[in-house]
Amino acid sequence: MKTKRQSGFTLIELVVVIALLGILAAFAIPRFASLEREARSATVQGLSGSVRSAAAMAHGLFLATGVAPVVMEGNSIVITNGYPDASAIVNTLADSTGFSVTTNAGGDTTTFVKTGAGGLCQAVYVEALVNNPPSVTVTTSGC
Repeated sequence: MKTKRQSGFTLIELVVVIALLGILAAFAIPRFASLEREARSATVQGLSGSVRSAAAMAHGLFLATGVAPVVMEGNSIVITNGYPDASAIVNTLADSTGFSVTTNAGGDTTTFVKTGAGGLCQAVYVEALVNNPPSVTVTTSGC
């Protein structure tokens, strides 16, 4: 008599594989979850670099033409102390999607806050003072 041999996985083998996959997932999920915070932080850092570059470009255009306001990409940029005014800095950027932009009542500070962040996740542009360039500060503690 011939006996038929069955092939396949036993229940114990399947349980061991499922347990191993569960252990791997327990280590991988927290690792991927922290990437969201790093992505928001990198976005704010990138925007601050864009703001610095845009201010430097507007400054160079002002020095080259000697005329204020300057026109960049069809936008009129008000110049204060040789650099873009805080209320005009957003017009120097091609895109500020993902940020809420506010200018303070005095008109000398513009804040770019990353939308979707729980705490302080922002870049702040303070317009230039006499004989000094503007400052851009970044806070990523709440990203």
